[in-house]
Amino acid sequence: MSMELTDRILPEDEKAVFEGLLAFNLAHLEDKEPRDLGIYERDGENKIVAGIIGYTHGNWLMIKYLWVKEDLRGQGTGKKLLLEAEKEAEKRNCKYVFLDTFSFQAPEFYKKYGYQEQFALENYPLTGKRYYYTKSLTHAAE
Repeated sequence: MSMELTDRILPEDEKAVFEGLLAFNLAHLEDKEPRDLGIYERDGENKIVAGIIGYTHGNWLMIKYLWVKEDLRGQGTGKKLLLEAEKEAEKRNCKYVFLDTFSFQAPEFYKKYGYQEQFALENYPLTGKRYYYTKSLTHAAE
């Protein structure tokens, strides 16, 4: 056996590591069927001007990205996307939401909609912060 250190990860090497981890995880996870979730706002030319991308897995909605074109910010588009994603997550029987955001992005936005900080990476990547939030969805208390 030999160990290799590199700063250039080849697609086939990443695939080998991912597939090994995936096989291990699938043997231990109760829910083996995560489902993608995408919601998009399009303009008159059918171009995406805002969107949310994530997936549901078991009890959780995991939000990967929420973006609103700069000239549309502050008009309720982000709120509409977030609430629609939460609504769909509840239809999929999710009880919780998880996401992360940088200090220069939207921590106050998420707090306004009931998200609670779980932890923050300080000095990330150098001088900023990266916040990790969760939220319990309404039907979780049922």
